[in-house]
Amino acid sequence: MKLNDSSSAQLKATIRKAIGKFTVEDETFVTDLHIQANPQTGTVSLIDDDDNELGHTSVKEWVEYDGDDFEEMVTDTLTAILQEMKDAGDFAKVQIMQPYSFVYVDEDKETIAELLLMDDDTLIVTDGLLKGLDEELNEFLKDLLSD
Repeated sequence: MKLNDSSSAQLKATIRKAIGKFTVEDETFVTDLHIQANPQTGTVSLIDDDDNELGHTSVKEWVEYDGDDFEEMVTDTLTAILQEMKDAGDFAKVQIMQPYSFVYVDEDKETIAELLLMDDDTLIVTDGLLKGLDEELNEFLKDLLSD
């Protein structure tokens, strides 16, 4: 499910407000910024490592969503929004010591998915990057052994 422009903008504004608390001169030691979504109310909360709420908003489309894949849909949506914000430079002034992550969690703060890792030195290998790798490696090995 794709969010409408208003919901997407509202979610981005909430994330910006939450990370705006980490733009002071001193580097902050946070390992994860937790994002929690409630399927009954559509409320999305951003929480730091010490369980302090940094911001929240409500996503209307998520209240009305009745599919069995809520967690996957929210994960995909949040990952896309966070990546878009990263590409736009929204996290450039954040004074959190890297690496830190945006993590989607359940009501018990158990990790459902890592949404975005902020680390200049690390590349996360995703399914999209690995797609077709087996075939390429098999072809390479076949070519190597045939010589």
